[in-house]
Amino acid sequence: MPGSPPGIEDLALVIVTFNRSDYLRGLLTSVASLDPAPRSVVVVDNASTDSTADVLTELQPGFPVPLTVVTLAENTGGSGGFAAGINRAMELGAQWLWLMDDDVVVLPGAVSALSKWTEEYDCIHGRRLDEAGRPFFWQHRFLPFLGVHVPVRGNVFRNSPVFATNVGCFEGMLVRAGVVRTIGLPDPRFFINGDDEIYGWLASLSHKVVYVNDFVLQKVRPQKQIDLGIRHLNDSSDLSRFCAMRNRGHTAGYLRAHGRFNRAGFAAGTALTAAKEILRLLAVERRLRGAGTLWRGWRESRTILRDRTWQPMAPFPAGTASGGAAAPNQPAI
Repeated sequence: MPGSPPGIEDLALVIVTFNRSDYLRGLLTSVASLDPAPRSVVVVDNASTDSTADVLTELQPGFPVPLTVVTLAENTGGSGGFAAGINRAMELGAQWLWLMDDDVVVLPGAVSALSKWTEEYDCIHGRRLDEAGRPFFWQHRFLPFLGVHVPVRGNVFRNSPVFATNVGCFEGMLVRAGVVRTIGLPDPRFFINGDDEIYGWLASLSHKVVYVNDFVLQKVRPQKQIDLGIRHLNDSSDLSRFCAMRNRGHTAGYLRAHGRFNRAGFAAGTALTAAKEILRLLAVERRLRGAGTLWRGWRESRTILRDRTWQPMAPFPAGTASGGAAAPNQPAI
């Protein structure tokens, strides 16, 4: 059985998928060709209704490393899916977890490339290519004052192959199991949008979080986007827009729990979030229909902000996929 290289032993690749069986097949095919390979793969099927189950049934028996399938009874979003997948990988004894959406493929040599950094860092993001083979823009830092992540302009690798950050991305985050034990599982209440951002920020409070100059993934799902110079802006969905605003309430909860909440700054960050989503509608999707979801999401965020019973995720408890917060149903928009 293929093993992991020194410095990245017991690596589990955790994939969350929902109704993208073709993309999932391509991703798993790329994973099967890795040498060195991860020690195991955990795929969370987020209650898919397409041929995802058939693809997994076909590939699982002959897969070159153990392939564990976690099938959820309902769609819990990316955050709930990664909570379930990380929980299962931890139960299986993983010491490193490589978190991945289903619409990418893994580049040859990716595991070796990442292993160079595991002696020094606990949370590592490799670089990605877009579907056309160009570098995908991902260089941000989280500003607690505003409660938003902001792009960092220029070539962040000009003077060093490592860019220190404090934000996460579940499209390729490599995280040590000890980080999970400290900060808990991803919060299922986010569903999508902002869950990985906060997870990276929580990790950065006690561990080094970095973006390294090694290409390890390529996106295969095409997206409309515009280049604003300082950042790229991709197309989105009404559900994502709703969650972007609704999850401001959960972001505020984490900032409060760590003594970093500033009411005026956070209000400004909320206004910036809404403005960015409106710009996305106008400039990328060339429409305004869908703006109403921003208003509904904001109203729900206010309800969360007023909830005195709100608690952050607890440190990792063995044997549960929620870590103290119930996984929600898919949000209604």
